[in-house]
Amino acid sequence: MLSFEYTARNSATGQKVKAIVQADNERSAAKLVQDQGLSPLSIKLLKKGNGGYFSKVKSKDRILFARQLSTLINAGLPLVQSLRMVQKQATNKQMQAIIAEVITDVEAGSSFSVALQKHPNAFNLVFVSMVAAGEASGTLDTTLERLALQQEKDADILSKIRGALAYPVIVILVMVAVVGFMVIKVLPQVKTLYAGLAGAKMPLVTRILLSISSFVTHFWWVFVVLIILIFVFGFRWSKTIGGRRFGDKIKMKLPPINQLYMKTYMARFSRTGATLVSSGVPLIQMLEITGEAVSNVFIKESLDKAIIQVKGGKALSDALTGDPNFLELVPNMLHIGEQSGSMEAMMDKTADYYEKEVDNEIKTISTLIEPILMITLGIVAILIVVAVLVPIYGLASQNIIT
Repeated sequence: MLSFEYTARNSATGQKVKAIVQADNERSAAKLVQDQGLSPLSIKLLKKGNGGYFSKVKSKDRILFARQLSTLINAGLPLVQSLRMVQKQATNKQMQAIIAEVITDVEAGSSFSVALQKHPNAFNLVFVSMVAAGEASGTLDTTLERLALQQEKDADILSKIRGALAYPVIVILVMVAVVGFMVIKVLPQVKTLYAGLAGAKMPLVTRILLSISSFVTHFWWVFVVLIILIFVFGFRWSKTIGGRRFGDKIKMKLPPINQLYMKTYMARFSRTGATLVSSGVPLIQMLEITGEAVSNVFIKESLDKAIIQVKGGKALSDALTGDPNFLELVPNMLHIGEQSGSMEAMMDKTADYYEKEVDNEIKTISTLIEPILMITLGIVAILIVVAVLVPIYGLASQNIIT
């Protein structure tokens, strides 16, 4: 099925409408537009790779989709009509195209969750499972609202982590740029100053940096090739099982980021689990979905083991107690929830606690990184000063410079 972008006029209001429709050909697309009570003005095929058809669906697009759809359904509008209204308000062309396909599937008799399941790049397992549970329980509007809230909190945590890591990355890049400029442009002038002066000997630091400067100047392409190879093969390896295990192990074990990531995982597990439980998703299915949602292979393995034990009649809190991949508070809170019959509430409180802890960890890491970066910058500055100024002062003291 192809995607067509159309411009049409509403016969009742006279307003122009611009959106995307899914059809087998242009004639079918025109008929679908006319069936909506619109008069087509222009219809053109939306080519893949042209403009926005393959533009990325961001988390904010999904959140907005869920929240708007929840509001419209809660107001009493039918699902298809609500989807059409959300499609018109969507600014992302990829999202518009996906919603158009969902509308086509729903009109053909498919359930909403099954229609969403055909677009895994836009709607993940958590999203689809919660929609399915909402459909089954007749609480789709409430479920979509909870889903939007859960995804907002998850996106907020990721944003804070990226923000905390952005500062040191920028400082390091600036430091590398400054050092590169000094080594390539300034130090060679010191070498020129010494050329032809008998008995003048440069300090060891200057000679080392000049050797580096000479190598970089003549073989800069080696660095470019190495960086490209490291990036390409590193990216591919990170997608393999071994690469994912290595990366996840580093996140969980390497100070000072290990506590940040562990608390992030616990917050994500608790928030996602609470949202699924509140939507009526069975416990085993909840564990399977959260195992995928946490995005850590070791935690998923722990949850897979817990599923086997829960199927055997063991309580979830007991299955997770003592597991090195889960912080102690999680099974303790789960135990309270199991005993009191308030699993959802306890998981929500656990998520709230760890989300606050993530904020504290980010502040702690930022506090640690700043002095380390300052010290590193100071050491680099001293090396550059020694390499550039000491030879000049040495020549002046020997009365070589007049």
